[in-house]
Amino acid sequence: MPAHVHDPVEVEHDQVMEPEQGSLGRPEQGRLRHSHPFPRPTRPAPYDASMDVDAVVAPPSVAKPLRLAPFRALTLSPGRVGDPASARAFARPYRAVAERLAGWQSRGHVSQDTAFGLYLHEYTVAGLSIRGLVGALDLSRRATRIEERAVWPHEGIHPGQVSELARRMAEMGMNPAPILLVHDGTPQIRAVVDEVGSGEPGWDFTDQAGQHHRIWAIRDPGQLDRVNEGLAATDALVADGHHRYAAYLALQEERPGTPWDRGLAMLVDQQDTPLFLGPIHRTLVGTPLAAVSAAAREAGARVRELPQHEALNALEPHTLVVTNGRSWAVLDLAGAPVELALGWLLDQLIPRLPTPPKRIDHHHSAEDAMSAASSKVTGVLLPATDYGQVRDIIGRGLLLPEKATSFQPKPSLGVLMRSVHDE
Repeated sequence: MPAHVHDPVEVEHDQVMEPEQGSLGRPEQGRLRHSHPFPRPTRPAPYDASMDVDAVVAPPSVAKPLRLAPFRALTLSPGRVGDPASARAFARPYRAVAERLAGWQSRGHVSQDTAFGLYLHEYTVAGLSIRGLVGALDLSRRATRIEERAVWPHEGIHPGQVSELARRMAEMGMNPAPILLVHDGTPQIRAVVDEVGSGEPGWDFTDQAGQHHRIWAIRDPGQLDRVNEGLAATDALVADGHHRYAAYLALQEERPGTPWDRGLAMLVDQQDTPLFLGPIHRTLVGTPLAAVSAAAREAGARVRELPQHEALNALEPHTLVVTNGRSWAVLDLAGAPVELALGWLLDQLIPRLPTPPKRIDHHHSAEDAMSAASSKVTGVLLPATDYGQVRDIIGRGLLLPEKATSFQPKPSLGVLMRSVHDE
């Protein structure tokens, strides 16, 4: 797939993809084999033999212990956080971004903290509050064995996009947003979070997108030590930002011993203030509903044609719902040896279609997928993936299919940024 990088943060959320890579990756046996800068693909070739099998690779993994270093946060003014114009500014040519930030800083639209610290960032969206620790993630060591991993990617990446992001970050001299990590926090870390969060926040505002933010700086040496002592006993899953994470690693390999040994990350305790795991639905462009139903039967699924409301109510972990906007069917995979419904779609159903889809589009809401369905476009509604299921799969050294799940909500752009020129 060609690299289409529209901004420095959301490259991994491009909504249109060519026919997809297959299902779960093969287990990595014992030692992790890395070539520079990325390992070879760990998943089988997709159903479309014309697709470049080198297009998707597994990013390397940072080795334990998991560590967050203090930094001096850059923040956009509340009136610019969550503003689409701010996001567009980050999509400008590289040097223009740095110049724009310098101009904003001179006019008071960007501020920098007076001292180094970690940050507790709480953001609230539609009544759901998420808390995470934000710091500079130590990238200086690579895992050579699965059990040494401190950070676990769950999706493959496209090296072309990674290279573009790395160039962009290097030219800007900054991490414009933290990657989002989740972990099962320890009591020690939760105690620090509770202590810090019981005080008055240093920042308290609602942004242009309606997110409410409260931020506390953590500078007490004892609290900082307790955080990293607690982190040493845990590991983290990349929830959002796989391409930025891989770009961090590429920059670190190019410039070891510099501030690029670290990359901005937000670490959320999934057992305390969990992110919601939502499905990413598909539309199969150029594929009629009848062809999908026939392929599903051939793949061993039970196909039930139902009214819309009954079909939607039947969406469960081992079912998919397909539609052309007028007719609806439930594909029941009960009894099939599948780990993810998406894996079955990619590995079992699509290869049995008379002709491959012209492309596969991705949709973060069922409404978008349904509205895109037509006589020549089949919408495929997928069930959500459970967090424990994701952890189990990656713990066996496997990768999920691309865009298998979406962790929500994500914080707005511009709340916390990091300049490498400051360290």
